[in-house]
Amino acid sequence: MKKFSKILLVCTLFLSLSLLSYSNESKNLSSKEALQKLVEGNERFIKEDYSIQHIDKDYRKGLFAIVVTCSDSRVAPELLFDQGLGDIFVIRTAGEVVDKLELGSIEYAVEHLGVNLVVVLGHENCGAVGAVIKGGDIPKNISYIADEIKPAVDKAKTQKGDFEENAIKNNVDLIVNKIKKNSEIIEEAKDCKVIGGVYSITTGKVEFFN
Repeated sequence: MKKFSKILLVCTLFLSLSLLSYSNESKNLSSKEALQKLVEGNERFIKEDYSIQHIDKDYRKGLFAIVVTCSDSRVAPELLFDQGLGDIFVIRTAGEVVDKLELGSIEYAVEHLGVNLVVVLGHENCGAVGAVIKGGDIPKNISYIADEIKPAVDKAKTQKGDFEENAIKNNVDLIVNKIKKNSEIIEEAKDCKVIGGVYSITTGKVEFFN
């Protein structure tokens, strides 16, 4: 009985390690290939010509991109890029603000999961950016988010065009630059790219920019 228990324990540990390794596999796409895959998925989303997504274990070996985006319930990367379970590594915060916790999560996916593309995705009518534009008293914990976004809003005051749209894009640019500046892992990665984008809730389209 004891011998059987030991065999069972060894088998269980082996299976657990196998599954852990399995879940960490990626498609090993280049940053260019990964971006093209997101663009094609977004085009399907806009046309409402969705692909058939599978959730079987073979399909879950598809991780190819990291998306840092807002917590807004209208912005679900898996849906707007028409991707399935295990395709993208998603990090969501209000105003897609990034600190050490989010940066560590990004680096984990780059270094240990072999992902070569990081997308910082802002969106139309962002409530976090709008709140900073509006101003007024902000609760203590939320003020951290506002302080991170404020430089983007200040820059928008000097720019031509739609004030809020400029602030949203500026915020994405600030976060992209922050990730690049503060991550040695990404800097040393051979093909890893960090780019920005803005999602239009009205049209469904994602506009990417460097």
